[in-house]
Amino acid sequence: MRVAVVVLAAGSGSRFGHSTNKVWLPLSGRRILSRSLTNAVKSFPKSRNVLVINPTDSHLAKEVLSREAHSIKVEIVAGGNSRHESEHNALMHLAPAIEAGKINVVMIHDGARPLATSKLFLDIAQAAHLHGGAIPAIVVDPREIDYSSDREIVRVQTPQAFRAKDLLDAYRSAEVDGFVGTDTAACMEEYFPKVHTIAVPGEVANVKITYPQDLVIAEHVLEMRGYKE
Repeated sequence: MRVAVVVLAAGSGSRFGHSTNKVWLPLSGRRILSRSLTNAVKSFPKSRNVLVINPTDSHLAKEVLSREAHSIKVEIVAGGNSRHESEHNALMHLAPAIEAGKINVVMIHDGARPLATSKLFLDIAQAAHLHGGAIPAIVVDPREIDYSSDREIVRVQTPQAFRAKDLLDAYRSAEVDGFVGTDTAACMEEYFPKVHTIAVPGEVANVKITYPQDLVIAEHVLEMRGYKE
């Protein structure tokens, strides 16, 4: 399994109510982004690691990486105006290696999810390598939503992983068609609906830092873990 790990960190702090992208905020002594990146690559010592950022954060990214993730080789790519465009930019950056067969699984993760464990990343990558695609999902309690259906509703998380060549082809097709997916799985579903995407059990603690209260939850989780993953 030849893995590329893509961490998305090109967003803004608008919903968080902060002028700075939330991924650069501190969380238990380290930046949110450095925790996300470290957990993402821990199980893949030979992975290609791509960090997608807003170009205006370039100096900050290099500073944080040198202080908190200096042992990780990271390639920085400029993000776009949407999540989909940022994913596309990362895949175009990796395209030569994918086409040469040097990468056969690409994993994409939100930089604002610092609590996903290294085991989850490994489980997702292995499932994608075996089946074609994998996403972590949490079953939603029907009492949480106003929805009447016999079908089970799930909440999808990241990391999401797919076979590299299929993923690259999907995003190239999307560029031609002007298609914009809400996440990686949406683009794959549009262009490779026959690819068997496996739902791997997600992690309840794998919260996305979106609002200030999410930081409080993340601090508590890390305290329970002894400030490790």
